[in-house]
Amino acid sequence: MELYEKYRTKFKEFGVDTNLRKAHFMAQIEHESNLEPVSENLNYSESALLRVFGKYFTEETAKEYARKPEKIANVVYANRMGNGDTASGDGWSYRGKGFIQLTGKNNYKSLTEFTGIDYVSNPEMLLNEPDAMIAALWFWKANNINKYADNDDVEGVTRRINGGTTGLVRRMVLTDEWKRKIV
Repeated sequence: MELYEKYRTKFKEFGVDTNLRKAHFMAQIEHESNLEPVSENLNYSESALLRVFGKYFTEETAKEYARKPEKIANVVYANRMGNGDTASGDGWSYRGKGFIQLTGKNNYKSLTEFTGIDYVSNPEMLLNEPDAMIAALWFWKANNINKYADNDDVEGVTRRINGGTTGLVRRMVLTDEWKRKIV
């Protein structure tokens, strides 16, 4: 609740301005980061690589990449979301960071254009609480997530943030908890 209170005026500025929108936003960032700006670590075992990122790894390559987060990031995020190839290092530089796990060079560029702060050259800034909150609110607004929150559609909100439904049940529970907290 403290984090929400601290940035209350920013919520209004970005249109996260109803109790339902606030509850959805807070639930999602709690699920993504436990309300602490973090960076995706990608420290996967061989079996987890095959389960989570099976389209990028074979049994042979999973052995080679297991427990090597930087190498994993550079493979799974290569040549998409504005990132360069595996050798560019963009996958690691622009892996998920902040409260909402902003991912991909395109998102960092767009955030930079919006704020005037160079997150492309300084992606680690999203590990600072104020930057992480601005990035999360910007992402929320830029992706029109209020549309889903207004319909109390946790799955729709989750898909916009996560690209899938990872952690959907927990996100639903957290949303219900935040609905009771924010009145």
